Amino acid sequence: MKILISDKSSPACGEVLREAGHSVDEKFGLSPQELLNIIGEYEGLIVRSATKVTVEVINAAKKMKVIGRAGSGVDNIDVKAAVAKNIIVMNTPGANTNAVVELTLAYMLALGRHLYTASATMKDRKWEKKALVGTEVQGKVLGVVGYGKIGRQVAIKSRCLGMEVICYDPYVGREIIDQFGVKLVADMDVLLQGADYISVHVPKTPETSNLFTSKEFSKMKKGVYFINCARGGIVKESDLLKALDDGIVAAAGIDVYETEPPTDLKLAQHPRVMCTPHIGASTAEAQENVGTQIAAQFVDMFAGKEIRNVVKPK
Repeated sequence: MKILISDKSSPACGEVLREAGHSVDEKFGLSPQELLNIIGEYEGLIVRSATKVTVEVINAAKKMKVIGRAGSGVDNIDVKAAVAKNIIVMNTPGANTNAVVELTLAYMLALGRHLYTASATMKDRKWEKKALVGTEVQGKVLGVVGYGKIGRQVAIKSRCLGMEVICYDPYVGREIIDQFGVKLVADMDVLLQGADYISVHVPKTPETSNLFTSKEFSKMKKGVYFINCARGGIVKESDLLKALDDGIVAAAGIDVYETEPPTDLKLAQHPRVMCTPHIGASTAEAQENVGTQIAAQFVDMFAGKEIRNVVKPK
């Protein structure tokens, strides 16, 4: 089969496919029109988050049998249009989990200790020791929104830091305490009102779009730390900016944005925001994992074996 890898991934991805006898083209940074011009040649397409697999791309992909996301989120793929054309969409849930978890923990620790400001002022030849009194995570309450693979690992590792962890996930729907001592609540308001730190770990869907607006921020403890390493558009950025200015949110750690790269930098430039350019899964280990896993899934599917991690339209 002829397969296009349109976003930069681990070299191992192409190697696994070629070793199985497939023809692989790696063409990164294609414009939408360039992708439309060539997509009709391929039976398989592997993307990360940069390539937008629109209905126009899918309609032009006359030979396409499978689209693979080297990662978990598929908001850059029109899954409904693909399935309507009998094209399988698959992803690699869990392969980059640890990378996102560690970035989340890094934000949690850095926000409370003002590490960005401390580093920036030191580089500016300032000694701001008295102005940089921080807070410890031990003994604080972490609210995790979304208890999938990433949210669960954030919760478990935060428990090891001495935090109390509460979680809201609409698919759990009942109040329990799990084996790790994480309290799952059936009402998100309980989390919003009780958490000292809030970390978001839900996929981007119509239901989670603008999940956090001024309504939700108004219910939070004053001085909460807020982290989003999930997807842009889950948080209404203008409302988060207002919550920061109003002192509801003490500081925020943001890795994802409504528009990427962001064109409006008000949030990113806020003095109490630490920000990164969507690097949650950008570790050498994670890219090796997602690249080899999606390639192995393609190999198995084309060999008539098990088809794994199929994504259904919402």
